[in-house]
Amino acid sequence: MTTPILELKAVNKSFGPVQVLRDVDLTIRRGTVTALVGDNGAGKSTLVKCIAGIHPTDSGEIFWDGEPVRCNGPRDAAALGIEVVYQDLALADNLDIVQNMFLGRERGPAWALDEASMEQAARTTLATLSVRTVTSVRTPVAALSGGQRQAVAIAKAVLWGSKVVLLDEPTAALGVGPTRQVLDLVRRLAAEQGLGVVLISHNIADVFKVADRIAVLYLGRLVADLPTRELTPIQVVELITTGRSGELGLPRPDTGTL
Repeated sequence: MTTPILELKAVNKSFGPVQVLRDVDLTIRRGTVTALVGDNGAGKSTLVKCIAGIHPTDSGEIFWDGEPVRCNGPRDAAALGIEVVYQDLALADNLDIVQNMFLGRERGPAWALDEASMEQAARTTLATLSVRTVTSVRTPVAALSGGQRQAVAIAKAVLWGSKVVLLDEPTAALGVGPTRQVLDLVRRLAAEQGLGVVLISHNIADVFKVADRIAVLYLGRLVADLPTRELTPIQVVELITTGRSGELGLPRPDTGTL
């Protein structure tokens, strides 16, 4: 087996007296979509923010390409190749696609930006991801549909040479057509670009369409991390709601066995 691009071992995180993550182990491999699912308050957002360097972990280890690392902030995570696409997308409606993709990372001096280079890079990135619904990279983001906005936000993450992309509810509030387009794009990130993709979603149907593995958080504990083909939607729902499904998940209190 090749070395995982990202690996978490026994990660814990508390906010005051509330322990949000409890000894979480998670492995992300290149070319694989890992769905991270769990109920509200399960710890999904906190785990993502720990990976992204927004929250420091209290204990545990994080390995990048087999080497121990510590992210003291989002810049450290970005330098490794970790990018996060949050649910609100963090796009500026009054700017066009190129300006959004290079926002804060513009090429050239402030008085003479290299517009041609940035425009070409934006076109190339979108073409590499087979995004065909965007006709012009100079289109203001305010004029884009929800699916197009997601595509731009994902392309922005890929533009900077990312190796792991974390997607927070990328299909939330999208219709059937845009959802299919975004899920196709997520698959291409892993299958064609070779990235490690973490997909946070409450939509179990979407998860089974696109994920190679499913990791389930329950009250801060990772209770399952298995290939999608070894799980059923009913099992995943049971793991999300009770932390247990048959022999999977938390130990049964009556026997103490898994």
